[in-house]
Amino acid sequence: MPFAPPAPAAPEIARPGLEWLNASTPLSLAALRGKLVLLDFWTFCCINCIQSLPALQKVEETFSEEAVVIGVHSPKFAAEKDARNLRAAVARYGIRHPVIHDPELILWRAYAVHAWPTLVFVGPDGTVLGVTSGEPEALDLLNTVREILENHDGKDVLKPSPLSRAAARPASAGLLSFPGKIKLLPGGEKIWAVADSGHHQIALFDDGGNPLRRYGSGGKGRGDGAASVARFNAPQGLAADHRFIYVADTGNHAIRRIDRASGEVSTLAGTGGRGMLLLNRFEKAGERALASPWDLALRDNILFFANAGTHQIGAVDLDTGLLRVIAGSGDENIVDGPVLRAALAQPSGLAFNADFSRLYFADSETSALRYVDMKAGEVRTLAGTGLFDFGHHNGPLKKSLFQHPLGLAVVNEKHLAVADSYNGALRLVDLEKEETADLDEGFSCAGAVCLPYGEPAGVWADGENRLLVSDTNNHRIAEIDRAARTVRTWTQ
Repeated sequence: MPFAPPAPAAPEIARPGLEWLNASTPLSLAALRGKLVLLDFWTFCCINCIQSLPALQKVEETFSEEAVVIGVHSPKFAAEKDARNLRAAVARYGIRHPVIHDPELILWRAYAVHAWPTLVFVGPDGTVLGVTSGEPEALDLLNTVREILENHDGKDVLKPSPLSRAAARPASAGLLSFPGKIKLLPGGEKIWAVADSGHHQIALFDDGGNPLRRYGSGGKGRGDGAASVARFNAPQGLAADHRFIYVADTGNHAIRRIDRASGEVSTLAGTGGRGMLLLNRFEKAGERALASPWDLALRDNILFFANAGTHQIGAVDLDTGLLRVIAGSGDENIVDGPVLRAALAQPSGLAFNADFSRLYFADSETSALRYVDMKAGEVRTLAGTGLFDFGHHNGPLKKSLFQHPLGLAVVNEKHLAVADSYNGALRLVDLEKEETADLDEGFSCAGAVCLPYGEPAGVWADGENRLLVSDTNNHRIAEIDRAARTVRTWTQ
């Protein structure tokens, strides 16, 4: 008679030498017997991993005594092997479940994992019940967990009990917490806007780095209204005209709009949910679900956005309210050519050149610098070759290596400044000579500014000699004076 083979025993997760975050001691599978364990194999560069976190949180909250989520951090990039960077990422994304740092991919191999993210379901008896790869939909995941628990109910194997979660880490006590992009607002007086991601706010500063105003209550969430009550969720990108500040409200999968006169916040695009479908030709912006918009750029009355979660660049016509795709087939790769057939990989920073003929973008997952040729309708690559090709190498542009860059700025028609995030560096690209160099090598600095940059996420060129850099994990904005060859903290 037919019979089902026994489920395999899950490999032990409490291995010597592995560092645990959000847990006072390592948790063995024996200690977790009686619970359903969800092992989340992830890496903090991965947009699909980040977008999976709300679904996992719902499982933790709904089945707090029957199920436990354990993150297994399995790095892709060299910078992700550094436990300090992982700790910053866990704080930045508000992760409260236990996380195992597995820099040598010991558990990745033991569980035969091949993609990020991957969920492994370990039953209350310590056996592997199933494996699924890709970003889960919250309701589907909740139903799967509920079904597994119901199937085990009455079998005398479930042992519900509370497992304490780590307390939410407070945001930085300074003026900024994990800042994203910084942009100069148009107008006579120099006023700077910063996406204060960790505080879930947009902050304005004068040209000396002194605080002027904030938009958003500071509570994580989604809500329109007056500046003091509106809510954002980990905003990353910005753009502005004389009337509005536009916000890439990344965690809410939305583009928001701040009236500069009244401070009123409204939603321009996005529904609040993660858009699983690719951007299409023309759709109503307010009815279209987006996927982790990461940066914005404005040309005339067209607002361009990096839709990192679908590996595309889109645009909203501010006159008609219609949204359309600009570049990207939706495939995650590095393929040049006609805009709708080109493949991008998590575009995260946007910048137009002076005549709007090129829209430069940082293609983070391929560690590439690329641009949309607006006249030819094609995507072209300046540097970068593949999803797993990265490093820190200067010299000829085609041979230069970057590591997960998140931001860039046009210094002039001949030069780009690049926030080379995972290398913790600012890089300068000479477009005429087709060469790269470290931008501030040998510059003098003072005090804490001499610390290495902590995953800088944004940069803005205020003329040819002055640059302001979002030094994300150091919770500050750094100012570079190329003429004086100095670097200092502008605000923190």
